[in-house]
Formats: sequence, C-alpha cells, structure tokens
Amino acid sequence: MTNPEQSVLRLLAEGEGEFRLTDPDDLRAWMRDRKRREFVDKTATAREAVARLVADGDYISFDFSSYTRGPQILIREIIRQRRKDLWYCAKFTLMESTLLVAAGCCSRIDVGFLGLGDTLNRAVEEGRVQVTEWTNGTLTLRHLAGAMGLPFLPTRALLGTDTLRYSGARVVEDLFTGKPIALVPAVNPDVGLIHVHQADIYGNARCFGPGVSPLETAMASRKVIISADEIIDPEDIRKDPGRTTIPYYLVDAVVYAPFGAYPGGLPGAYEMDHEHFAEFFASERRGGIQEYLERYIFSVEFHEEMLERRVGLARLAELRRRAVIKEGYR
Repeated sequence: MTNPEQSVLRLLAEGEGEFRLTDPDDLRAWMRDRKRREFVDKTATAREAVARLVADGDYISFDFSSYTRGPQILIREIIRQRRKDLWYCAKFTLMESTLLVAAGCCSRIDVGFLGLGDTLNRAVEEGRVQVTEWTNGTLTLRHLAGAMGLPFLPTRALLGTDTLRYSGARVVEDLFTGKPIALVPAVNPDVGLIHVHQADIYGNARCFGPGVSPLETAMASRKVIISADEIIDPEDIRKDPGRTTIPYYLVDAVVYAPFGAYPGGLPGAYEMDHEHFAEFFASERRGGIQEYLERYIFSVEFHEEMLERRVGLARLAELRRRAVIKEGYR
C-alpha cells in the first residue's frame, strides 16, 4: 500500500522568474467557442492580420528560428504597427528580440536563446525589459503542455543549473522515484506566428524539413497567423493529407508571403542572406539599430516593397540559387 505521506508533492526549489499561466479549462472553452470549423477563406495581408489579431500586451510566440523559416514578415509588421508591451517568447532567435526591444514593442522576454548586444543589455539593465530565463527545450515543453491542455510538464532539464533560479520552474520530489524533478508551467500564447512552405486559403499548412514545434505552437495559441511562401489549391491538401503539419481549424489568418522568412532561409526554397545578417549585427554593434529599423521597416509600407527596394530581384534569385538541396521539400 502507498504511504499517504508519499502521495504529497514536496516542493524542493523554485525559480524566481515570472510566468503567465492560463487555466486549461478556460482555454478549452475559449477554443470551443471561438475556433471555426467550417471552411472559410482566411487570407489576409500582413497588415490586416496583425491589425486584427495582435494587440498591445499580448504574449507572442513563433516557430522556427531567425535563420530558418521564421515569420519575419509578421515580426516586421508588428513593429511597423508599433505594438506595445508585448511578452515575447525568444526560442532560437537572434534578431527579433533586438528589433522588438529597439522599436519599443517588447517589455518582457522568455529567453531560450537570443542574440545579445548593447540594445538588449541596456534595456535589461535599465529595467525597460524584464527577462525570465528558460532553455530552448523547456520553452518547447511549455508549448507542448499548453497544446495538451495540461498545467505543466515534468523534465530533468534545468536541474543542477543556474538557469533554474531565474526561470519560473519548480522542483519537486518525484512520487515514483523520490528523486528531484523539475516542473515547467504550460504557456498559451495570445498569438502564434508561424511561417510555412505551403498553405491553402483555409489554413491547412505544410512545413518541410527541420522545425521545433509548429503544431504545438499552433495548438497552444489562442490565435494563429500563418504566413506562407506558397498558397496551394485545397485539392492538393485533400490528395495528400498526411503532409499537413497544421490543420485549418487552428488558424485565424493566412498571409501570402513569398520570401516571408527573409533574411532567414526556407529549406529547399531559398538560403538565408548571410550578408544581410552581417549588416544587421554590424548596425547593432555600432549603435545604428534605429537606422536599420528605418531602412527595412518604417520607410517601406509592406513586405513586397521592402524586398523590391531594399533587397532586389537579383539578390532574391541568388538566394534561390544557393538552395541546392531540394529533395524532400516538395
């Protein structure tokens, strides 16, 4: 028989980081009442999607990374519309956190990995941005918990690290082994931003190649904006449903976005622009991040104008030429 005293979780340690927890039953009711199951054309421009679905104070998260299949078109549009007080999930990011902070859009960051520099350092030191430390893996687990409708998930990650102290995790005594186990709280973003290879007008989306948690991010988020390099016929989805990564009923808007991951790459379609990233990092180091924001975001009205005026067709063609590995991406 089980000793009743052994059935009580003993709290051994807890991090000091801030986190936001959503009641799973409240979220389930919200999804039931708000997510539409009928087939509706959800296409919108980036400007329309962000204006309708992203509000000041929202928690935003995305998949995959700055270098690969990141929703850069949507990040730029959020900055262009000057959203404020955002809580940003920074897993596998390099440039987005810096840009959001430099533009005054972001006040809290959950850190898995982000590109450091004077912009972020000063913002944290001056108290303009509050940071809670996690890891890429535990942030992904938090999304998985949110997608599953659970309040937390257990993990052995964070144990024995200083990251635990600055996270929002808690360590308890495992009821089965008696050993320490870390519990990470679920996260349910207000908005999930996901760039994909292909999508139809209803929101069925395909991601090819590497990824982190596109489906989990979509399932955990209250609202989901998909940006897609290619819009395909719904009949193509019906003919091969097994290739669908994200089902339509999770999605609230579909943005047609050729080169939507730029300056990052899209596996099998185009390579990341190494020279552009070098320009970005150089701008950050010399204190020129505001000039970067003006050139690539505020001085152009939309994504296509930025590509035409600031990048050029010849450069885009070269990035397509560099993507030499095509197998498995079609």
